[in-house]
Amino acid sequence: MEGQLIWAPLLDWSLLAFAAVVISLVVGLSIWRGLKGWPLRALAGLALLLGLANPSFMREDRDGLSDIVIAVVDESASQGVSDRPDQTQTALTELTASINARPNTELKVVTVADGPSDTGTLVMTALNQALADVPRARVAGVVVISDGQIHDSPLAPDLPAPLHLLQTGKATDWDRRLSVKNAPAFAILGEEVILTLRIDDQGDAPAGVTRAPLEISIDGAEPLQFQVPIGEDLELPVTLPHGGMNVLQFTVPTAEGELTDRNNSAVIQMNGVRDRLRVLLVSGEPHPGERTWRNLLKSDSSVDLVHFTILRPPEKQDGVPVDELSLIAFPTRELFLEKIDEFDLIIFDRYKRRGILPSAYFQSISSYVQNGGAVLIAAGPDYASADSIYRSPLGDILPGAPTARVFEEGYLPRVSDLGVRHPVTEGLTGAGAAEADPEWGRWMRHIEIEATGGQTVMTGVDDTPLLVLDRVAEGRVALMASDHAWLWSRGFEGGGPQLELLRRLAHWMMKEPELEEEALFATADGQTMTITRRTLEDDVSDVEVTGPDGAVIMVPMQEVSPGRFEATLDAPEIGLYRLAEADKSAVIALGPAAPREFVDTIATSEVMAPSIEARRGGAMLLEAGFPAVRTVSEGRVAAGRGWIGITPRNAYVTTDVKVLSLVPAWLFLALSALLAIGAWLLEGRRRP
Repeated sequence: MEGQLIWAPLLDWSLLAFAAVVISLVVGLSIWRGLKGWPLRALAGLALLLGLANPSFMREDRDGLSDIVIAVVDESASQGVSDRPDQTQTALTELTASINARPNTELKVVTVADGPSDTGTLVMTALNQALADVPRARVAGVVVISDGQIHDSPLAPDLPAPLHLLQTGKATDWDRRLSVKNAPAFAILGEEVILTLRIDDQGDAPAGVTRAPLEISIDGAEPLQFQVPIGEDLELPVTLPHGGMNVLQFTVPTAEGELTDRNNSAVIQMNGVRDRLRVLLVSGEPHPGERTWRNLLKSDSSVDLVHFTILRPPEKQDGVPVDELSLIAFPTRELFLEKIDEFDLIIFDRYKRRGILPSAYFQSISSYVQNGGAVLIAAGPDYASADSIYRSPLGDILPGAPTARVFEEGYLPRVSDLGVRHPVTEGLTGAGAAEADPEWGRWMRHIEIEATGGQTVMTGVDDTPLLVLDRVAEGRVALMASDHAWLWSRGFEGGGPQLELLRRLAHWMMKEPELEEEALFATADGQTMTITRRTLEDDVSDVEVTGPDGAVIMVPMQEVSPGRFEATLDAPEIGLYRLAEADKSAVIALGPAAPREFVDTIATSEVMAPSIEARRGGAMLLEAGFPAVRTVSEGRVAAGRGWIGITPRNAYVTTDVKVLSLVPAWLFLALSALLAIGAWLLEGRRRP
């Protein structure tokens, strides 16, 4: 129970103030006129004002509330290294015992795990949330049990009580960290990219160690080992080995005594792209489809085109002087012998042997393919003739032999059963459902060939091969047994997906990973991994997934479309995962190899120091023992050697309030009247 004197005026305070002014004027006038009763008049006015102000006694019935101490326990990943979990648990146990031993005090425990999306340790965010659920008037102190490496210190709340840090870790802790400062998302194939790496030793690192081993692995291959300096930026030139996603892993082997190896690796995913596609188009006699090829290739700004065409066959005799046939001599030797390796793709469009390109040139093209080049043949009637390029050294690498028969009739090109699974023709626009006619226009010529190898992905008249793809040593060859693909681009009978088909062809021949017919790859969304296996087979086995901790799990695959199998895996932790199925393998990195929690692992109080000092708290090393808990007055220093303080709040809740007037108002009125009458009697007119 608590009581206090209060005022409960019968009139508004502004009216009381006006009355006080009037009374003061009356008393002042009395004094000026020399009236002897002015003291009684003043007392009468004062009594009247007191009566109107109504002095009262307020009595409250109160129920006391306990003080609350908030303990924020850091359970993030960096708190799991060394013996920090034991230190944390011991500190929490002793803190609980100390608070429970204090009268009228309770402990509220809040735990903090790793923040979402690698945001680190959000201690202050958790503290703000805890304060939102607790009356601030009851908070007697806040104790954070952590290594001090928090990542939201600017969000520290304005606390009504001291803030303390019980710091885990040891003074002898040390750690080695690998970091990559600049890593572009993509790089041009064949061009060097400079990556900046750095190895740092933190904490009480061994003295005299100036170099450390570094292992570099690309796409999970056997790593290369180097010795590099510690504490210096290392510029590393990298040239991507292939197009598509390249996974580069840099690893520093774990040294004896360091806290953790979670920050000893860095994984970079870089997409390899081609700067420009260099194409050599070799055309035979002019025909309607030649312009289509040229327009198609020139419409792509990333294509550098060299067009070699024969406008006047050698056997033509029309009397034109030789010096008027061309402005400059075409550099055939330079193109087909000396600089042929500079081209990414060579296209023969209705070309036949005329004696212009000797056999040595065709042999050079054959060697170019075997060494990794690509050739596309768009065959016309010339391919079925005696002058066919199949009857040159180029025939050794072509997947289809001409039968000398040419179909001059309309037909619908169809995707073969194998082509439904092949990425070049899979889901081709207008292909239609199984056993249904395609929704595109007809072609009017088909050169009959016998497939001697490769994969037939499209068929023509009587289901004979129309488009055959083949791998030759390190290179690739495509044979299209028709020169009427241009009808699709002209919209004949509704046209067709010529641009889509030819672009896929070009990308397949350039060995783009997304168009490989046998491929295993994965994509990530957070820590959810989608595994895709593309194959020409009817079924695949389970995919073996090896996690960053070496644990192996088998993931069954389900067919989602012809030739495409998928599975979804929720990965238990971030890091580098290795996938394997049959002879295919892949790697994928989920999240950063070194999360934010492991960027700085050495325990410290410096991050929280400004917040602790502003609230007169302290930072204590648990390695030195658990501090005593004392009571300190509000505003006093709340930490010292071996102790931390909390401030009692004496909070309460009011259950009942009673207000009693000290003197009845009528009594003040009567007293005022008596004093006024006394003044009148004292100043009454009497004869002298």
